[in-house]
Amino acid sequence: MNQTLLDIKELSTRFHTPEGVVRAVDRVTFNIKKGSCLGIVGESGCGKSVTALSIMQLIPSPPGKISNGSIMFENRDLLGLSPNEVRGIRGKEISMIFQEPMTSLNPVYTVGNQIGETYQIHQGLSSKEAREKSIEMLSLVGIPSPQKRVDEYPHQLSGGMRQRVMIAIAMACQPKLLIADEPTTALDVTIQAQILDLMAGLQEKMDMSIMMITHDLGVIAEISDQVVVMYAGQVVEQSSVDELFEYPFHPYTQGLLGSMPKLGDKFLRGKHPLQEISGQVPDLINLPVGCLFASRCPRVEKQCREALPGLTEVSSEHDVRCWLV
Repeated sequence: MNQTLLDIKELSTRFHTPEGVVRAVDRVTFNIKKGSCLGIVGESGCGKSVTALSIMQLIPSPPGKISNGSIMFENRDLLGLSPNEVRGIRGKEISMIFQEPMTSLNPVYTVGNQIGETYQIHQGLSSKEAREKSIEMLSLVGIPSPQKRVDEYPHQLSGGMRQRVMIAIAMACQPKLLIADEPTTALDVTIQAQILDLMAGLQEKMDMSIMMITHDLGVIAEISDQVVVMYAGQVVEQSSVDELFEYPFHPYTQGLLGSMPKLGDKFLRGKHPLQEISGQVPDLINLPVGCLFASRCPRVEKQCREALPGLTEVSSEHDVRCWLV
């Protein structure tokens, strides 16, 4: 687990719009160890999904463009590879589970055809062999009657089953890195737990790494080893999962943890409402001078509005972007 599988340095992704340049991901740096799970957390629009799409080389161009940085995967810079070389890695060595399975799955193809396509492209299997492998994968991800389900269409499956099909497609070639973009969104709590257990079991069985993108800190606590907290396109805090929950330094991280409901809290007994983070995320086209969280921070000082803080190391595995540390 000490070997680095993915190493991202100073990654910046921009979107050029008529209104101006959107700095969706701004100088993001982190790494993922072999066999570990990295959680990326933050509210909507903070750059989590764009970071994942940048790794997968799926940023639509135009209007998007990776303007700076490096994405080293097993000592290969993905940004320096040709489109054909990237296609050889995407789906085989790095796979992604997208956020909404109903829009990610093709409605006019059976789930067997969509899983089998991965085998045919990356392993050169025949249609018959790919079908057999697809049935095996459906069984592996816990879908009952896989021989029947392999010939069904996405609309014939429940939300939980569609998400399992997405996992089966992503896991077909036993990738070294699985990127999961909010894989439990829109699922009920029981199905969420099943999906997380399934992913954890597959990770252990296949010895792969996971990059888990979510806004749910409960999911992060359940499955992650390391955590990256993003805000307005930047990394504002990163550490081990235990240290982040025990010693959150950044006011934004503290606000996220404070807004989580906990059994026994007074708000559950009608005493007071949940904590909230006041204000809104800054405009990514016209970013303010200084700390991007300053307008919402309860501890803001003069220096916070004058200069952007860098990442400060507070321990061997804990970095924070804050002047108050």
